[in-house]
Amino acid sequence: MTELSFTKAPGVENSYKVGDKVEVFCDHENDKGDRVRDWLAGVVVQVDPKIVAVQFKENVYLTDGWMVPDHVLWCPPHSQQIRPALKRKRRTRK
Repeated sequence: MTELSFTKAPGVENSYKVGDKVEVFCDHENDKGDRVRDWLAGVVVQVDPKIVAVQFKENVYLTDGWMVPDHVLWCPPHSQQIRPALKRKRRTRK
């Protein structure tokens, strides 16, 4: 029997690329230092066919309460917990 190997799954396009700005629905600290569960902006640092790694500047936590020391959370690429970051207009200073 012939062995087949793929570098990526055929016919599947990755929806995220390294360097993309995304938002993840996760546990993190807000501006006041309180833990909240809300959308947090981060940057994609690794993409595989089955998983996307997102790094944050803020402290993030696992659902069981442990802080993630490297500020990186892993999500399935088609999860409802991850989305492209909303484009926000910057105000210019005068």
